[in-house]
Amino acid sequence: MQSVHTAYEWFDPWFVLILSFACAVFASLHALLTKPDPRSAFGWIAMCWLFPLGGAILYGLFGINRVRARARQLRGDLGNPRTPVRVPRDDAPEDHLMRIGDAVTQWSRIDGNAIEPLENGENAFPAMLRAIAAAERSVWLATYIFETDPVGQEFIKALAAAAARGVQVRVLVDGVGEWYSWPHVVPALLRAGVQARRFLPPRLLPPRLTLNMRNHRKLLLVDGHTGFLGGMNLGGREVGKTGARRMADLHFKVCGPVLQQLGEAFGIDWLFAANEALKVPEASGACGECTCRVITEGPDEDNDKLVSVMLGAVSMARRQLLIMTPYFIPPPELSSALQSAALRGVDVTLVLPERSNLRYVDWACRRWLTPLIERGVRVYLQPAPFAHTKLLVMDGAYAQIGSANLDPRSLRLNFEIALEVYDPATCAWLSRYILEARDRSAVLTAEALSTLSGAVRLRDSLCWLLSPYL
Repeated sequence: MQSVHTAYEWFDPWFVLILSFACAVFASLHALLTKPDPRSAFGWIAMCWLFPLGGAILYGLFGINRVRARARQLRGDLGNPRTPVRVPRDDAPEDHLMRIGDAVTQWSRIDGNAIEPLENGENAFPAMLRAIAAAERSVWLATYIFETDPVGQEFIKALAAAAARGVQVRVLVDGVGEWYSWPHVVPALLRAGVQARRFLPPRLLPPRLTLNMRNHRKLLLVDGHTGFLGGMNLGGREVGKTGARRMADLHFKVCGPVLQQLGEAFGIDWLFAANEALKVPEASGACGECTCRVITEGPDEDNDKLVSVMLGAVSMARRQLLIMTPYFIPPPELSSALQSAALRGVDVTLVLPERSNLRYVDWACRRWLTPLIERGVRVYLQPAPFAHTKLLVMDGAYAQIGSANLDPRSLRLNFEIALEVYDPATCAWLSRYILEARDRSAVLTAEALSTLSGAVRLRDSLCWLLSPYL
């Protein structure tokens, strides 16, 4: 009886109340002082006070960005070469935009590169496999999804063959993206003799299960002189099957000295995931006319570099702004900038899929489109297959290509990579690509949005309310 009474005293309601209050105060102060987004801070603070003890525990498990300190520590030992800021010539917007990139990124712009667009997997994958087969020194591969279907098996065999002949092969697969395919690819790669690692895989002890902080970058770097990047994952969904294509996408082959920046980006991620420092090859010689710069984005960054550069491009556009993205949930500042560009007479064209693979994102997106359309932004919905391409082209002189979608997950929560391209010829090709897609698409009008039923508008608005977390 005495032991029962002692246990009851230990669980005194006042003790639980004081503990809950202290935990709520501590978690709220931490969120208030560390969260960069006031919406995120307010949400966690509300959770801590509505459910004092449980909210604080959830915040401790899922709300604290433990990756930030570790990633900054790793990046701190890796210097990035920089060149002096070039004075703009002829007051061209793209030259002023270069200076924005100089100010907000860790990378210098580099001349002498070549960019080759590759449409869909049937064009991109053979080129990537040929590059792996020809590798003599190194093959570094990072991807979000690496399927173990027949297409994925071709890559596994090519990587294993490269490793067997003495090439340094390193493969980094996102720990959540790997679950898109079964059986998982990392064990298959390890069995084949390929050094492969997962980026922040889920685990139970200590608990780590989050859809944020994913490595969404897609890179293949061969011998320091040939690279591939863009939006494509590795798998059969990227390849048309008997005319019934499920997904359309655009990847890019890159040659030139900018490969050194891409190698630095991969090396940082590999060091984090595998605790192995890679020697980045020296910059290769010039092979084209493109001026390029790598932009890395992630939750470990001090500022929203991709958003800052995009805002610069939108604000400096004089004639035309073309955007293609599979998911469109823009930051409020980007939405406002697009509206302002349209109001000052810029031809702002936004090409979206008519139906993506995430219907709730489509519904949230529709709520964001109304003010854009009302202020002159032209929105087009591209029919099937699902267009997974991510492109931004300004005035036919500047473009962004890479892995990032225009949504909070890509721009704030995931690790992404983009390549700035300053080259009229490449930008002209990309402009034609977007405009041809526009011509195959249906225009979305304010009248069409106004005829939606009340139930549909309510559903869209509820998804819009949750859009910062989608």
